[in-house]
Amino acid sequence: MGLVQGWAAIAMGILSGSIPWYTMMVLHKKWSFMQRIDDTLGVFHTHAVAGFLGGATTGLFAEPNLCSLFVSIPDSRGAFYGGDGGSQFAKQIAGALFVIAWNIIITSTICVLIGLVLPLRISDEQLLIGDDAVHGEEAYAIWAEVEHNDITHHDESRHSGVAVGVTQNI
Repeated sequence: MGLVQGWAAIAMGILSGSIPWYTMMVLHKKWSFMQRIDDTLGVFHTHAVAGFLGGATTGLFAEPNLCSLFVSIPDSRGAFYGGDGGSQFAKQIAGALFVIAWNIIITSTICVLIGLVLPLRISDEQLLIGDDAVHGEEAYAIWAEVEHNDITHHDESRHSGVAVGVTQNI
């Protein structure tokens, strides 16, 4: 736990924005383990990687004067400020590893319980058909866009040309 100065927050933001982008756009495509994970929205990169970096860099940049004002732990400082700052960085890493372990355990438990009741993944046949055909609507229809019930995208016999979901025909 610690507080950082403005320049450090900017540096942390740049790191926590660019490194997850790199892991999602470059490493994810090169690492065969990550290619087997169905992470369409990049949740791992945007939450796990960025969150870990935010916590770890707090352990590096925590400014002693700010920490003494708001943190009840005496002599709290980041690793870049010398003294016992390395222990703060180690605490941040230990905290992140605990959160990772906790998430793996709880999420796995929830997925196993849900898997007992219903499948967690749609069939390969439905995956090949795609969201438009399976659900009858666009996945991310923006309010300014218009969805047309084109026979190539939708089975009109199911909808009778009437708008479905959050989209409407104009």
